[in-house]
Amino acid sequence: MRTHRLVAGLVTGLIGAVPAGSPALGADTPATLNYSINVDANGAGPAIDPAMYGVFFEDINRAADGGLYAELVQNRSFEYLPVDNRSYTGLTSWSAVSSSGGSGTIAAADDDGRLNERNRTYLTVTLSNAGAGTYGVLNSGYNTGIAVEAGKSYDFSVWARTDAAGGTPLTVSVRNQAGTATYAAPVRLSVQDDTWRRYTGTFVATGTTDAARLAVEAAGTGTLRLDMVSLFPRDTFKGRPNGLRRDLAEKVAALRPGFLRFPGGCIVNTGSMYGYDAASGYQRARAYQWKDTIGPVEKRATNANFWGYNQSYGLGYYEYFQFAEDIGAKPVPVVPALVTGCGQNRAVDDEALLQRHIRDTLDLIEFANGPTTSTWGAERAAMGHPTPFGLDRLEVGNEENLPDAFMARFVKFRDAIAAAYPDITVISNSGPDDTGTTFDRAWELNRANDVDMVDEHYYNSPSWFLQNNKRYDSYDRAGAKVWLGEYASQDNKLSNALAEGAYMTGLERNADVVTMASYAPLLANIDYVQWRPDLIWFDNDQSWGSANYEVQKLFMTNLGDQVVPSSFTGAVRTPQPVTGAIGLSTWRTAARYDDVTVTAADGTQLFHDDFSTGADRWTPLTGRGAWSVVDGAYVQSDTTAEDTMVEAGDENWRDYDLSVKATKLSGAEGFLVGFGVKDTGNYYWWNLGGWNNTQGAVEKAVDGGKTTLIARPNSIETGRTYDITVQIRGTKVTLLLDGQAWGSFDDNAVTEPFAQVVTRDAAAGQLIVKVVNAQSAPARTTINLGAGVRVANKAQMTVISGDPEQLNTRTAQPIKPVTSTIKGVAPTFTRTFEPNSVTFIRIQTR
Repeated sequence: MRTHRLVAGLVTGLIGAVPAGSPALGADTPATLNYSINVDANGAGPAIDPAMYGVFFEDINRAADGGLYAELVQNRSFEYLPVDNRSYTGLTSWSAVSSSGGSGTIAAADDDGRLNERNRTYLTVTLSNAGAGTYGVLNSGYNTGIAVEAGKSYDFSVWARTDAAGGTPLTVSVRNQAGTATYAAPVRLSVQDDTWRRYTGTFVATGTTDAARLAVEAAGTGTLRLDMVSLFPRDTFKGRPNGLRRDLAEKVAALRPGFLRFPGGCIVNTGSMYGYDAASGYQRARAYQWKDTIGPVEKRATNANFWGYNQSYGLGYYEYFQFAEDIGAKPVPVVPALVTGCGQNRAVDDEALLQRHIRDTLDLIEFANGPTTSTWGAERAAMGHPTPFGLDRLEVGNEENLPDAFMARFVKFRDAIAAAYPDITVISNSGPDDTGTTFDRAWELNRANDVDMVDEHYYNSPSWFLQNNKRYDSYDRAGAKVWLGEYASQDNKLSNALAEGAYMTGLERNADVVTMASYAPLLANIDYVQWRPDLIWFDNDQSWGSANYEVQKLFMTNLGDQVVPSSFTGAVRTPQPVTGAIGLSTWRTAARYDDVTVTAADGTQLFHDDFSTGADRWTPLTGRGAWSVVDGAYVQSDTTAEDTMVEAGDENWRDYDLSVKATKLSGAEGFLVGFGVKDTGNYYWWNLGGWNNTQGAVEKAVDGGKTTLIARPNSIETGRTYDITVQIRGTKVTLLLDGQAWGSFDDNAVTEPFAQVVTRDAAAGQLIVKVVNAQSAPARTTINLGAGVRVANKAQMTVISGDPEQLNTRTAQPIKPVTSTIKGVAPTFTRTFEPNSVTFIRIQTR
């Protein structure tokens, strides 16, 4: 809203348009804006797939271990390694503990004494206790510790062996760090001999805390070996063993998702594509492969998670399928296509390996759907689910930046699946963004290969979502269906949730094209965050839905069966010229800048700096990086710093040319050249050599949220000097690299802060009028349901509103729906929608 003004514009028809020459409302904009919604209540728009809205689960932000997976012990199998995270060892989250003078040593071991070949590391406890002394280990759990609640039951288990001739007594306790308080009566066990066996016990908590520790202590002497030390709440979702944390699962279930996409994401298409076996050297950092994750938990593989921690795979494919069934969602697994993405961008050229992954995918379908007489159907039954899971769609690949290499492999997957399972829909994707060379090429290949469904992903600013409500209006109705598999507006404030809600009205209006949509990411542990925003936040004993969650839930639980044709008239915001100062920045790169010149459109020089007298004209915006003048050039030398923006010039500049000489000295990426710079959260920059030196793009930041305006493959050479030029004329920007046209764009999108859609709930006999007013003025709206429509005088209305800067937190959740009954509903009636609100009105038809 900083750079836009309100104008009165007409939005017509289902698609809508803003006519040229709309009069400006200007400084005398009324305190209340006027809109009208015209509904053809007897008309029929596209049918809406009941599974249109779903959820996407990826193990990011500790969403699995330490999150949805209910295990309370961190690093239960001592498998943490530096390859997972440089700070890790096999003893991460463990420490030695002793009582009554006990003594000994502990160490993580990786040798032939292991539990099994896929569970390669275990703990040795060398005991040298005297008398009644005990010695062992203490586990710190996640976040502040292990959370227990008085009166609840917790199941303990451990695999153990001992070389002590008479066995080794174990005392297991739930206590505080100092050992001065306990939260349950101890469990006492006896390890019998030097054969791996599983020992179990149950605690009933006598106190409530979120900071407990699990202590496992042994008496006597000798060598005790431990693995798979587990503490599980009995009270899991649906009471399932090896199950899910109930409060988190219930929040997901409350969304009533139509599908569950799993397990990723970047964890699917990054790392090695080889197996976890001796032939491959038991590689960590592998792509997620489903066969690693089924069967007894102690026999499952482990992996280095792309997001910087370890994955135990306790939450595996069987549990995902079971969860989907438990919440009434279609399972939608994602398998690797042997082309890495997420900045890695490598195609694996190994035909035998490709054919193995294709066979694995066919086996996955058999695991989900096959009879118990089949190999993998029998495996499913052995795990406790003899009936099929009803898989009808799956995705191959995720956000590949190499569309040609990806499609060559995708087609082989698709054709093999079609030959064996013709009823399975195989889903492709369009790369990691909503625009650009990769996106265009991916869609070209999808169309050429008659792909049934394409998964689009994008994370953009709220303004982008308010400017692109009509994105799918022009998509081919006879072409591939669209799955919007990942999207979000880059924060968890109410303003973000409203922008997403406004966009969702456009998704529903285009339900004949967009048949699936899912916000991402789903879950975030507040103490282990790699990505934000997120839908549901939690710590080790609390969880809360974000403002985005509340808006998503409102849409997901009030979908309807069919779109009802509607249109609206009212105020929109027109674009403003690109205006602002200039900036220089880097991202994990050392670079040298020189000869910075800004020239007005009439040729007048506005600014020039060759740094011969220093860099006093430049102001740090982010406070990051190490900037200094070296040999008459401005150098940023810190290769670890991200976004090191410095600013110069006048924030009122417009219609100018910016030129600069730039040289990469070292590091991961290239250059960031800013223009239209207002402050740290509002600017444009030309990102050359971004995304690990694989892509160039122009990104626009509005209030901290970035949107890509143009993108194409690009890399920057170290040691080479580039001439970079940015030409700005009004809303149009032209980019030149070494004197050659690199690209251009016109930032001329109209912003629509008011959005609406109407759907029909046939079973309830209701019209659902959905209105988003994403602006700080009330919207007085006349709603005309059409001639001949008979409706009840009363209707149910649900509103989410508040301060646009507010967000829900651990201690307060101010953003929540309020439901009431309103009167005065008629074929034509007036309603004033609150500022910064989303409102659903369920109108009973007669």
